[in-house]
Amino acid sequence: MELFELIQTLVSAHGPSGNEGGVREAIRKLAAPYGGEASTDTMGNLIIHKPGPGPKVMLCAHMDSIGFIVTHVEKEGFLRVGKLGGVAPQEILYTPVRFQNGVRGVVVKEEKASFSKLKLDECYLDIGARDEAQAREMVQIGDTAVYDTPTFSSGGKVISPYLDNRVSCAILLQVLEKLPENCPNDLYFVFSTQEEVGLRGSKTAAYAIEPDYALAVDVTDVDDTPGTDRCGTVQLGKGAAIKLMDHSVICHSEIVKELDLTALERGIAVQRDILRTGGTDAGAIHVSRTGVKTGGVSVPCRYIHTPVEMVDLSDVQACVELVLAFVEKKMS
Repeated sequence: MELFELIQTLVSAHGPSGNEGGVREAIRKLAAPYGGEASTDTMGNLIIHKPGPGPKVMLCAHMDSIGFIVTHVEKEGFLRVGKLGGVAPQEILYTPVRFQNGVRGVVVKEEKASFSKLKLDECYLDIGARDEAQAREMVQIGDTAVYDTPTFSSGGKVISPYLDNRVSCAILLQVLEKLPENCPNDLYFVFSTQEEVGLRGSKTAAYAIEPDYALAVDVTDVDDTPGTDRCGTVQLGKGAAIKLMDHSVICHSEIVKELDLTALERGIAVQRDILRTGGTDAGAIHVSRTGVKTGGVSVPCRYIHTPVEMVDLSDVQACVELVLAFVEKKMS
């Protein structure tokens, strides 16, 4: 499947933290033609094992997204919601949302609420219900909703909700597709759950797999927009980002060196990723059991956690090439 179409397919699947079943099944179907032993663990992680003679290498991309969970239904039919992951109220106002059952609505703030000090408790979802009874026929307490904004391309960029982190799931699927028949390493492709609420799925997956090496593939913040606060160090269109550190991990020097060398040997465009806030599944993986030599490959992404995230397709392709080249090498 062509890369943009693959991203579109994954983004359209329902999969907020704790309710990843829709996106998990989409990934399972997409991965089926490429072989491997597919399993789902207690946390809901999808793990595809491609056996090989070498050491265990775990490739991890979280498949969950941020979202909303219904906590109250008011007598007028409006919904109050809690957040699943890092939702900023000012960034989601008047954004369309959709529930797993197809019900749609929009995020609205209370009339007198201050925009500058806005809290999620001062917002509600309007699903068009005339009263509480009709609203309860449409959704239930505990139902989850996600952004319902479009996915489109412009100038070689993809603009879409949930590129964090469906774009990295697309990368791992493309690596699976392109993987040589006799890979020298024992590979575990992990599509993890509940990353957005505390790196939870990757923690249990790493404990069970007990890998020798690991790569977390995720998006990373950029330093290329007006008025940037220099939270990140990378730019769109400059290549795959090799992670050095973020708030959750300092990457193992051997992995960083190997990624740098691999990129140089293959002529893959890369840049260095230092993220001052936020983390990835690498944070949970590298401290599993007695420790795992862990690194990260990141996709530069603008407007993370908003309904209109943006990546450059050339960077995504560079990440595919880098991860594939990394796992094709026999790890010692």
